[in-house]
Order: sequence, then C-alpha cells, then structure tokens
Amino acid sequence: MSDFVHENLPCGIEFGVAPLPQRHVVSFQIRVLTGACAEPPDKLGLARLIGETIDKGTQQRTGRQLSDAFDAIGASRGSATGRETATFSCTVLPEHFDKAVALHAEFVRAPTFPEDAFTASIQLARQELLALEDDAHGLADKLIGQKAYGPLLGRHPLGEPETLDRITRDDLEDHWRSHFHGGRIVVAVAGAVDPKRVAEIFQEQFDGFGSPHRDGRVTFPVEFSAGATHHHKELEQEQIGICWPGVQATHDDFPIQQVILGVLSGGMSGRLFTEVREKQGLVYWVNAWQETPRGTGMIFLGASTTPDRCDRTYATLLREVDRLANDIQQDELDRAITGLVAALETRGDSTRARCAELANDLFFFGRPRTDEERVAKVQAVTIEDACRYLTTYPRDRLCVVTLGPRPLADSAIEDAHPNDSGPA
Repeated sequence: MSDFVHENLPCGIEFGVAPLPQRHVVSFQIRVLTGACAEPPDKLGLARLIGETIDKGTQQRTGRQLSDAFDAIGASRGSATGRETATFSCTVLPEHFDKAVALHAEFVRAPTFPEDAFTASIQLARQELLALEDDAHGLADKLIGQKAYGPLLGRHPLGEPETLDRITRDDLEDHWRSHFHGGRIVVAVAGAVDPKRVAEIFQEQFDGFGSPHRDGRVTFPVEFSAGATHHHKELEQEQIGICWPGVQATHDDFPIQQVILGVLSGGMSGRLFTEVREKQGLVYWVNAWQETPRGTGMIFLGASTTPDRCDRTYATLLREVDRLANDIQQDELDRAITGLVAALETRGDSTRARCAELANDLFFFGRPRTDEERVAKVQAVTIEDACRYLTTYPRDRLCVVTLGPRPLADSAIEDAHPNDSGPA
C-alpha cells in the first residue's frame, strides 16, 4: 500500500485511497466522527437510532426505493454506530462505484427520518435491550465497559430503556443537523479505482454539505473505576471480567502489547487456553483482548466458569498475567508474532479488510500506514521489550466485574492483591 493517496477535499472530507488495480471490486467506508459519546446524556441511544433510520427515506426516494437502487448495482453494504463514529461501508464493482457513492451521499445529506421507521427502530432497540439481559456474555461486556471507561466512553450504543423513552423523531433530525457535515467525514477507499476520480466524485457529491471545517477529531475523557463489582443474576455460569489500563493504538509500545496479548490468548496455544481451560478445566470460555478508543487503551480478560470455581478462576487468570514477566519463552513469543504477522498479511487479501484497515489508520494516526511498517514493528518485539512493558504497565489498578449467582470471595480478592485491601 505504498502508493496510497491521502488528501483533504474542499468540502471538508479527509480521504485516503489504496489503489489495487488487480482487484475486481472496490470497497469504501464513510466514517462520520460522531457516535454515542456525542449524545445528550438524557437521550442515550440516539446516535444508533440515527444510524438505523438515516437510509429509510430521503428527499428523493423512499427507503424501499433506495434499497432497490443499491440492489440494482449489486452493492454489499452495512452500517455501524460505535462510541466515536457512525460508519457506512460498501463493496461494489468498479463500474458502479460512482453510483454507490452518490446513493450514500443522498441518504447522508438528505435523510427524512420517516416517522414509521423511527417508531420501528425504537421498538427494535427496546427488544435488543431486553435480549441483552438474556445474553450473559454481552451483558457482562456492557457492565465492565461502564466501569472501565466512565459515563462517556462507557456508554452502550443501545442506550437505556429510560433514555429511549425520551427520544423523539425531531431529536434525530436535530442531532443529525448538528453532527453530520463534511468536516466530520473521513473516507477510505480500496480497490480498482483512480484516486483522482475518487476525489472528484466525493467532492462533487458532498460539496456544500455543512461546514468544511475539520471537526470531531477529539479524544474523550476516561474515568476508570478500580474495584470489584458484582451483579447478581441467576445463571448456571459465572461471568468474570477484568480490565486495567494499557496503551493506545498510536503508542510506540502498542506492538509489544499486541504480542503479549498473543502470548496470552493467541489461539489454542495461548497461555489462557492451555493453562486455565485445558490443564485445569476451570472455564467454558476464556480470552484476553484490547480495546483502543482514540487516546486511550484497555486490556481485558474474560472468562465463563461455574459459580463454585469463580474464585479459583479469578486467581488463575491474574497469576497467568503476573508470571509472564518471569518466564516468557522465545518460542511462544515467536508463535505470537507469527500469528500477528499472518493476520496482518492475510487481511490484505480482502479488499474490504484493506479498506477497513486504511480507515482505522486515518482515524487513529491521521495518515495511511504501509503493511511493511505494521509488520516490522511487530517483528521487532523482543523478550526484553515484553518484560519492560509488563514492568512499565503493571496490572496494579484493576476493574473487576462478576455477573452470576455469587460474588468473588473477599479472600480471593485479597490473595490476588496482597499489598492492597482490594483491586484499587
């Protein structure tokens, strides 16, 4: 991807293009820099409702007519609303690229938010919130996210039942007018396209769309809540979530963090799977992962176990993290690096994945990055780097959430924190 193009258009759009002339399709993402963090605190869930209804009718077409127009060009498309962005993605044949962009511009620029579509989206959001109560894994993720990030970044896209009750159709239109404009849009394109034509079509379609002033490129405050919280629910399994601060995606130590997580949870050879599940049989499911909202980073451990094994599982998870700095081996470091490099390089085989990767680079770094740059940083990680990272970023401030029939015993928490009264 060394021949990529990165520019800012007069309409305010920041765009990057990865020309891939041998590909048979074109993928693009339109990211509007507004998400759940931009919602009024008394109307949580508003951003996702906009994402669900923005293409259900425009000043030119009904929602059905718009959907038929996309189907007529064979477009594969999707949308998602997250903490910081609303994303619209599309993959299409090169000869239909102009039309696909024009259709996206139509609903992004001129939605009508039909009342019937709004009502249906509200009902679906309420049903999804009810379903979340029966999804132990998803509910545990929501609960620990609130504790890990605080009232802004910890918001759940679905909102809450009481906040959904306050949202009106006019709220959607007002929020769209305030937060959707050219200066808040980042576009990534990958495939068989001419970068000059990409610039022309996006400038043409989004010219005059609100303010061209670049906006929305801010980081949101994190309010990390150290401590242990239990949420009682009569379940056969106990959900355990643990997190602590890590580093953000742009930090020099981020590749080291990636490799360490690969050692912990890089498939069936990862330490958590082999030690916690295979050797001790403590869990049904176990994993370690990272989340990196812009400007911050969190490390997560998660497991599902029986209530009577909850304390032992908790202690074992932390023990596996603690002993990394003392006994990490070169072969498992190499295995983690190989897995990461393979994932990085095979992602490039998919035009859609290449586009998403470029969009992430623009979002986090403000520039495209080459595959060679990404791979080199991961391959350069050594055991000494891993040990330094584990010393520099210890798991000395933990946020712990359990969901199930019983809380962690005080003795289990104290054993895991011998120098503290709890995970604080």
